[in-house]
Amino acid sequence: MKRTLILGSVIVAGLVTMTVVGQQAPPPGAPAAGGGPRAGGGGNPVGMIEKIADNLYRIPGAGGHSAVWVRSDGVLLVDTKLANNGQSLTDQIRSVTDKPITHIVNTHTHGDHTGSNMFFPASVEIVTQVNTKTNMEKLEAFKTEAGKVGLPDRTFKDKLTLFRGRDAVDLYYFGAAHTNGDAIVVFRAARVAHAGDMFPAKAQPLLDVNNGGSGLTYDATIAKAFKGIRNVDRVITGHSNVFSWQEFSEYGEFNRLFLQHARDSLAAGKTPEQAMIDFKLPAKFEGYALAPTRGGPAGNFTILFAELQKK
Repeated sequence: MKRTLILGSVIVAGLVTMTVVGQQAPPPGAPAAGGGPRAGGGGNPVGMIEKIADNLYRIPGAGGHSAVWVRSDGVLLVDTKLANNGQSLTDQIRSVTDKPITHIVNTHTHGDHTGSNMFFPASVEIVTQVNTKTNMEKLEAFKTEAGKVGLPDRTFKDKLTLFRGRDAVDLYYFGAAHTNGDAIVVFRAARVAHAGDMFPAKAQPLLDVNNGGSGLTYDATIAKAFKGIRNVDRVITGHSNVFSWQEFSEYGEFNRLFLQHARDSLAAGKTPEQAMIDFKLPAKFEGYALAPTRGGPAGNFTILFAELQKK
């Protein structure tokens, strides 16, 4: 699909994209973005670009963390933040390279990760997991003529490799978690992955059942990813710090414990609110934020109970 950059339409599309439902807000414990250029979508501004590894950078703030992969002949951008942040992203990228932005990968459908897609010209190829494209097409933000320019040009089902040699980037999909289209982006030469909001922070994830997410499969999806992806040392999260690949695996265990407690609590006749109060974690999860920021005082137990009752 060819995309046309029309300045007036981009502004309109940016305003519409801000209304996308189900976005992943920064969880408790996520650090505030550093100072930097303006944030067109509200909230924290786009932060200053940070080097993660050779040729790999992270840009925090104004939505989900973006990754920048500087290749031999261009730049791959992972996630475009909230609407109206395209110029700020470009400015930060220009501070480390003058190579053109040639590709965008969206880790999932939410507007704090896809909101500035429309800023970039038709020469930039947008790539997502196939379910993410379907989810994006359902959103009002992408139904207008202006919004359609931000839709994916290319999709993959389970795995796709972009580029060759030291430039190679592997895209993986292992099943439903945060949504049913969560892509993990692996920068092969850097031994770093970007997990998007499958691993947003050391806190409860958003279980976006409206976009195919599920607490019943979350832990299994992470376990498959941890087993199936080799030669990764660190992971860029959706809204928090860069953690070790082992900590990614432990995040799957955290969600497994959440699910098991939900099963036990439901069988014992407890309410979701009681399950949240009773939930205790092993000492290894001491740094996790358990404040139930979503679903009221019951946190994710409300959704987990509903999913379990449908089985």
